Amino acid sequence: MVQETGTTGEENDRRKMEENMDYKSAGVDIEAGYQSVELLKKHVKETMRPEVLGGLGGFSGAFCLDKIKEMEHPVLLSGTDGVGTKIKLAFLLDKHDTVGIDCVAMCVNDVVCAGGEPLFFLDYIACGRNFPEKIAAIVGGVAEGCKQAGAALIGGETAEHPGLMPEEEYDLAGFAVGVVDQKDLITGEQIRPGDVLVGIASSGVHSNGFSLVRKVFEMTKESLDTYYEELGATLGETLLAPTRIYVRALRAVKDAGVTIKGCSHITGGGFYENIPRMLPEGVTAVVHKDSYPVPPIFELLRKTGGLEEKMMYNTYNMGLGMVLAVDAADARKTMEALQAAGEQAYLVGEVTSGKEGVVIQGS
Repeated sequence: MVQETGTTGEENDRRKMEENMDYKSAGVDIEAGYQSVELLKKHVKETMRPEVLGGLGGFSGAFCLDKIKEMEHPVLLSGTDGVGTKIKLAFLLDKHDTVGIDCVAMCVNDVVCAGGEPLFFLDYIACGRNFPEKIAAIVGGVAEGCKQAGAALIGGETAEHPGLMPEEEYDLAGFAVGVVDQKDLITGEQIRPGDVLVGIASSGVHSNGFSLVRKVFEMTKESLDTYYEELGATLGETLLAPTRIYVRALRAVKDAGVTIKGCSHITGGGFYENIPRMLPEGVTAVVHKDSYPVPPIFELLRKTGGLEEKMMYNTYNMGLGMVLAVDAADARKTMEALQAAGEQAYLVGEVTSGKEGVVIQGS
């Protein structure tokens, strides 16, 4: 018997699929990428500085350094970070226009801690699928953060990862570059006993500790849409409030003639990890926890989760996004400069001799 050879129905289907195979069928929509770029161009243009050369769409961003020549010893500063699992709330609420502010804030606030001026920013979005309007909303938030920081958004990348990430999800990270004259670097080396600590209010939880937040609160749209009297808003609105950007605040203190001896951005690790990072050996930062109002979201978080107070101060900013160390003689001038810049500022403690790093006092 001669075995007949031919094409089965399954082979026909496979051959047809191979003939029609392209990048889009593999999960990457190039046309959607083009549409995203067109939608976000207007946001990017709003962040431009005179030093930016060329336009959007090149292989790299170009930034002229002529202005830096005016400095005696210019030092470049950089910061990179993401938004972390706070993004999960943006997915649940389908609200994507503020996480970009968070991303910028987490980077530029680290740059200004060293006394720097943020110059430019780049973002990276990895997504399961490119939905142009969603990408434009995300980048619109990035652009808003850049405007608040005075930094130019000179580049970015949106990468589709079909099969690696769910279609509706994305991750967001960024990178900031700044500059400071070496003589103006904030290093903490000159902090001495007798200096005072000035705290600048946060806008809420900011972008740290959300893995714990998501265990304490039920992560459903219904739960996040629940209104709380003590918050004056829904839980979701409160938790998604974007991280405050402190570039203008620290510039105002400098312009007032105050030397900031030390600066701590209160991020992951809270008070216990971040405040000691600005301290030289042999001194302790004493923070009086009753010296400023703690936003109600933190008490709701502590009470709902049954969390210990020390864990709260070791995880969250507890209402202070930045802590500055200044000479006691400059305390009033610092407070006035911050308040004139639109910030809520408080005298929250002092520096003493010791080896504890940070001590939190109060009932």
